[in-house]
Amino acid sequence: MAHAENGDVVADGQKRIFDLGITGPEGHGLLRPPMLEGEATSRAIHLASFVNIPLYVVHVMSIDAMEEIAKAQKSSQEVIGEAVVSGLVLDDYALWDPNFATAAKYVMSPPTREAGHGKALQASLSTGILKVVRTNHCTFNSTQKSLGIDDFRKIPNGVNGIEERMHLIWDTMVESGQISATDYVRVKNTECARVFNIYPRKGAILVGSDADIIIINPNASFEILSSSHNSRSNINVYEGRKGKGKVEVTIVEGKVIWENGELKVEPGSRRYIEIPPFGHLFSSIGKADVAYLSSLRALVHQVRSAT
Repeated sequence: MAHAENGDVVADGQKRIFDLGITGPEGHGLLRPPMLEGEATSRAIHLASFVNIPLYVVHVMSIDAMEEIAKAQKSSQEVIGEAVVSGLVLDDYALWDPNFATAAKYVMSPPTREAGHGKALQASLSTGILKVVRTNHCTFNSTQKSLGIDDFRKIPNGVNGIEERMHLIWDTMVESGQISATDYVRVKNTECARVFNIYPRKGAILVGSDADIIIINPNASFEILSSSHNSRSNINVYEGRKGKGKVEVTIVEGKVIWENGELKVEPGSRRYIEIPPFGHLFSSIGKADVAYLSSLRALVHQVRSAT
């Protein structure tokens, strides 16, 4: 798995931007342009190809990174691109808000991009270039975000998403007609389980699978508010967003644990699921190794001449 950024360039850029007098959250986005995400994605793809392993690129946030993934997939390289809710529905407008508290809550890495990138990522999800949708959930509260009020480099990186993912993806992708309800299940559940090698235990409703079922009402409406969300944080980057498609019931191991807006579980009641290594993404690795070794020329036998 690769977080596609260039650490050395970012470190240098932080100092240069800060020395120019740019200390607010907008500096975070300025020093991490889409081209750097594309460069890092390309570098990770080439390194994965060289050592012959599958690559999973987390939280793809730009057209630049998505295009590198598409190019690798066309050459039959095993590269998985991960979409995240923030990259699909947010843009960088809020990073320029004059209110620090508003702008700081949107600081994440890679950062949100200018308008247009989100639509392109939505299209790539609908066409299969991006295979799965995750959250990259990493939440901080307003007090924690304020640590960087005079220096954007000190703002904790991360936004919420785990609670909002299913609602926003249904509204953004299914309600808009970009993907079907079946594709919704695929990108959100089934393909995730396949990639992480726990299918069909997870990601399927089959005999022998875990009895975990989520029921979403496509006709029910939702509104996201920090005053009513379940997170303990007092901020939400999707504040005020409304849409259609609401989770109404969650069943785990055959027991209803979420219904009528109420969580019915006890701390410690769930089980950790181990992820076995070497899933289906590794199935072609052996053939590629054989092909590579057979393409090598025979070793040259050096002869030392007498002097």
